[in-house]
Amino acid sequence: MLEPMPLSDVYKYIEPGPVVLLTTRYRGKPNVMTLSWHMMMEFTPPTLACLVSSGDYSFKGLKRGRECVIAIPDVAMARSVVGIGNCSGADVDKFERFGLTALPAKIVAPPLLGECFVNIECRVVDTTLVNRFNLFVLEAIAAWRMADADQRKTIHHRGYGRFAVDGEIITLPSRMP
Repeated sequence: MLEPMPLSDVYKYIEPGPVVLLTTRYRGKPNVMTLSWHMMMEFTPPTLACLVSSGDYSFKGLKRGRECVIAIPDVAMARSVVGIGNCSGADVDKFERFGLTALPAKIVAPPLLGECFVNIECRVVDTTLVNRFNLFVLEAIAAWRMADADQRKTIHHRGYGRFAVDGEIITLPSRMP
């Protein structure tokens, strides 16, 4: 039997994917934020969308710099990921506070994160929804992974400080490339 649910709880059930870290560069200074509102839009070229609040320090870096890195942390980084999301780069050097290793990216100015098992260099390719929804459309232009990336477990935000960890993987027939 179904029962009414507060609309404020909708996001807890429809979060699209793993919690990631997004690096930007603003006025020459790198920054990192926690991001869970993102989605794939296209396979080739890989196109993603992400929502970054205009109140976030990273918003300025993404809007002005028009490039970023999406870095995927594993479950071992969960406490750092939450800590990164609970402070602002306007006040704190998050790389120092959380012991993050900033590695030079090949194409974009924002750094890769050495602790993350996947890093995706991106350029902003569409800003038509930024003013209305804070939604940036990104194209992946380079990507990096650790050798054991397929064995790493990610975390998924379930709302109000609750997270799910990747579980069992099943394989079903698919016509997708």
